[in-house]
Amino acid sequence: MDFETLRLFQDVATRLSFAAVAEERGLNPSSVSRSIGQLEKTLGARLFHRTTRRMTLTEAGSGFLQRVGRILEEIDEATDDIRAREAGPTGRLRLSASMAFGERVLVPRLVDFRRLYPNLKIDLLLSDANLDLVAEGVDLSIRLGPRLRGDMVVSRLFDTRYRVCASPDYLRAAPPLETPAQLVAHRCLVFTMPAFRSDWIFRDAVGREEVVAVDGDLAISSALSLRSAALGGAGPALLADWLIRDDLRDGRLVDVFPDHDVTATTFDTAAWLVYPSRAHLPQKVRVMIDFLQQQLKRSNRPAGRQAAMPVRGSARWRRRQSRCRR
Repeated sequence: MDFETLRLFQDVATRLSFAAVAEERGLNPSSVSRSIGQLEKTLGARLFHRTTRRMTLTEAGSGFLQRVGRILEEIDEATDDIRAREAGPTGRLRLSASMAFGERVLVPRLVDFRRLYPNLKIDLLLSDANLDLVAEGVDLSIRLGPRLRGDMVVSRLFDTRYRVCASPDYLRAAPPLETPAQLVAHRCLVFTMPAFRSDWIFRDAVGREEVVAVDGDLAISSALSLRSAALGGAGPALLADWLIRDDLRDGRLVDVFPDHDVTATTFDTAAWLVYPSRAHLPQKVRVMIDFLQQQLKRSNRPAGRQAAMPVRGSARWRRRQSRCRR
């Protein structure tokens, strides 16, 4: 019995699939099955119940997994410490995030991360589905939304805010849009998630909340495409601040209601670091967490709110034109 066999057992026990482990390791499923069978023969105990439809751990297998897991974590920790002294973190880090967050926030920063840690390989998995971290072998995930619950370790990375935004060209040609209630006269761009496509909730500076029913003839399942439609002048959209920060700064989009907080679900939303719960956190995960906290907490500090652009034909627009003529 060697450590590689124990790691193979741990992977099979986690994924409960010979085929999945074989594909990940580049092996033949039959060789994985033979190795587990030889381990069971050595131990004199059956570790898995196998049928044509499913695989489960036996009582002996569950007990063995717990003890083997502790041993392998100790070995990993000792190995990490030795490698850190010699060459810094090594190995392969599997990181997951949503498509939009990955493209707009993570990918531009991974260039700097690779310079800092050239011996660390990164698999970036971008999906708008919440992946099963254990089944997919994900070391670290970034998830967006309200506070997360479950048996994973969760740490707040930074708070997120949503803004109703539109392009300057759209605002110049569209009906008045000075109060949230006036959105009913606009064909809004809506996200296809059920909570986002019907009601937007506004909260003013004194804490008063207002629910506005929104409607539109363009519903999009991708936040990146929703942003593109807003940039193209297709209408107002509700988008996360991290997605449109550069667009607001450079004037490509306008924060229509800068004096309001806006949400479709809850005002307390954030980007969260999520990783499987275990006593030993590998060095490769620790350095990525430290890097993201340093980079993103700094870049997502609250900034002063942008002044809304006066909409053509509105009272503010007429006052501005009158001042210009003077």
